[in-house]
Amino acid sequence: MSTPHTVTIEEIESLTPDVGRFVTTKPENFEFKPGQATEVSIPKDHWKDEKRPFTFSSLPEDPKLEFTIKIYPERDGVTDRLAELEVGEELEIGDPWGAITYQGPGVFIAGGAGVTPFLAILRDLHHRGELDGNRLIFSNDTESDIILAGELKRLLGDRALFLVTDEKSATYPTRRIDKELLAEQIDDFEQYFYVCGPPDMVEDVTTALRELGVEEERIVTEE
Repeated sequence: MSTPHTVTIEEIESLTPDVGRFVTTKPENFEFKPGQATEVSIPKDHWKDEKRPFTFSSLPEDPKLEFTIKIYPERDGVTDRLAELEVGEELEIGDPWGAITYQGPGVFIAGGAGVTPFLAILRDLHHRGELDGNRLIFSNDTESDIILAGELKRLLGDRALFLVTDEKSATYPTRRIDKELLAEQIDDFEQYFYVCGPPDMVEDVTTALRELGVEEERIVTEE
């Protein structure tokens, strides 16, 4: 059973029009692995029992916790309430659990907010000097939707491929992540493939990877 922990919001930053960065205090002796998540709730009114999973984007050794969260105002749900919170207010989190864990060098394939589990993993690999051999393919609707493009470019350089699907871009290719693109971009299908994003995207990409000869145990998705 998950142990509830109360944390205080210390910083809120807008990263894209609908993605926010929330920095909170960190409970004493709280440990997690890069790629893990926790259930978050707002401990007031009837929202206390409305728990939603969010991935840590901070490193395990950081003194604060960080969450990178996409806001869905049209759903009138937890993320919409999160967007209304202010510094000094509290959240309740549970114990860390599953999500995506790093198995070895490979290709990280993300759609939209699906990049959030990869942030802590890539930051941790960079911190340990073990980022070589990894690359990122990151798809978004528009350029303005790309989360932390600058940081990801600094970490990965030309090993980061950004795509947009819903607008013509002078900066990035307007393409979807499909079998054709994967075959063009990748010449080693025996490495690991980490896939996270909307369910339909994950299903389509994992199907394409299987058709390209990737073995099931080399495809890592959210648990």
